[in-house]
Amino acid sequence: MPAARSRLSPDIDLDGDGKQTGFLRLPHSVHRSAYGWIPIPIAAIGRGAGPRVLLMAGNHGDELEGQVALGRLIRELQPGEVRGHVIILPSANFPAAMAGSRTSPIDGGNLNRSFPGDPGGGPTEQIAYYLESELLPRVDFVLDIHSGGSSLTYIPSTLGRRPDTPEAMEQALAMMRIFGAPFGYLNDVPLDGPTITAAAARAGTRHMSTELAGGGQVTPSALRIAEGGVRRVLHALGTLLSDPPSAEHQTRLMQVRGQDYYCYAPDGGLFEPLIELGAEVDAGTPAGLIHAHDTPWREPATARFSRRGTVICRRVPGRVERGDCLYHLATDLER
Repeated sequence: MPAARSRLSPDIDLDGDGKQTGFLRLPHSVHRSAYGWIPIPIAAIGRGAGPRVLLMAGNHGDELEGQVALGRLIRELQPGEVRGHVIILPSANFPAAMAGSRTSPIDGGNLNRSFPGDPGGGPTEQIAYYLESELLPRVDFVLDIHSGGSSLTYIPSTLGRRPDTPEAMEQALAMMRIFGAPFGYLNDVPLDGPTITAAAARAGTRHMSTELAGGGQVTPSALRIAEGGVRRVLHALGTLLSDPPSAEHQTRLMQVRGQDYYCYAPDGGLFEPLIELGAEVDAGTPAGLIHAHDTPWREPATARFSRRGTVICRRVPGRVERGDCLYHLATDLER
């Protein structure tokens, strides 16, 4: 049987020339609006034949840097600067973005754990299905801009799935250098995974993602990396004809290869971090103390790193539950 068609529909021509802005319409019948639809903002900027690129942010609604950067790009980028087509989806999980939440307030859905989606599922599953079945197959490259959101903060980084061939590896590493974040790392992402990284691999579409700062805020330095990096990637792909700004950073190439790269809270309580971002640590190094604020006379529990590595991410909120991620490591790339 042929695959079911997505219920989402754009009210702009994604293949047309010029600059168009509008909405992906996601039918949504509720008490307030029997025949309504969720308006997911989308833009398309095109001029003739050439590379086709999807830029997206707001996959998680509390990750703000990409949403600001892509909104500005929509306003600034003109068709005369473009060869081919750029599709921009600045708030992919729009209900989550409007709530400033990692997940959708409508169905609790985490878009980046919902692929390949379901055309008859809840709103988040329907968005994932549209992305995987209709948007990803029509583009050559997708850049999905993430950050640490409200619970984590990162040293700005690019990331992607570890490629299957030496040629694809060189392409991926070159694009990380071009984006120009301080770190770039590769993950071992299974092909059947629920993320857009895996979805892009299933579609045969080149992919890169980011983790740009976070902490529930937008910082000038992270935004500058995001905006310049997007333009450098578009220029390298042959889509942007105008010269992009030069990168401020030389990218350190790294890898994340298992759960031992993450440090978790062993108990609930108040998190006292002991390690700063960028630190080099060894297995067994104390990472933080978890204070039992309901019984403050007890000695705090100690969270420890499971392996050596460089600290690229740290939790922001001070209140934790057992199992919350406190830190995230990376190690230098081994090919």
